Amino acid sequence: MIKRWLMSFAVLLIISGNTAAQMTFAEGTDYQLITPVVKTSQPDKVVVTEIFWYGCPHCFRFEPYAERWSAGLPDGVVFEQVPSSLNPRWTEHARAYYAFKMMGELEQTHKALFDAIHLKRERIMSLDTLAEFATSRGLDEKLFRENYFSFPVETQIRKNIQKEKRYGHRGVPAVIVNGKYLVSASLAGSNERMIQIMNFLVAQELAQ
Repeated sequence: MIKRWLMSFAVLLIISGNTAAQMTFAEGTDYQLITPVVKTSQPDKVVVTEIFWYGCPHCFRFEPYAERWSAGLPDGVVFEQVPSSLNPRWTEHARAYYAFKMMGELEQTHKALFDAIHLKRERIMSLDTLAEFATSRGLDEKLFRENYFSFPVETQIRKNIQKEKRYGHRGVPAVIVNGKYLVSASLAGSNERMIQIMNFLVAQELAQ
């Protein structure tokens, strides 16, 4: 028990510093409980899932926080990103995310797509404009379109839609901690506070 407690405390120190280790947060005020619990992709780990949409300015601003937070996580904690289809028109971007992932090009396209939309003010919403973006990154347009409409991508989108319904979130960015807790921007109030609440819940899960 002491070993688990020390591990939880160390996680907080590593991710956010001494101050975060002293913070406590309340269910219903700072985060929401998800009932029933949603099965995670890795049941033997503490899985933290960020749900986002490329067209969301709040997600764009949260991205650097999530990137820093996820760098060098300790054993037992996994971070994953899920493109939202909460709004049907967001599905174009979700399909692109998984198409790029299947092509092994997500690392070079993820931040670039965020930047193209929010810094360069490019209107990238349709399949054709997403294909243009892909070619601008030196990718094969035909292969991108094939993956975009592939069965694996379609299957993943359907799974995500079902999970998002069970999470019960109403906007993005949203963070799900181990399928049990919903951390939302509206409840947290700031990106910094979202990270602090995530730390608190991760430590809580590791201590169990």
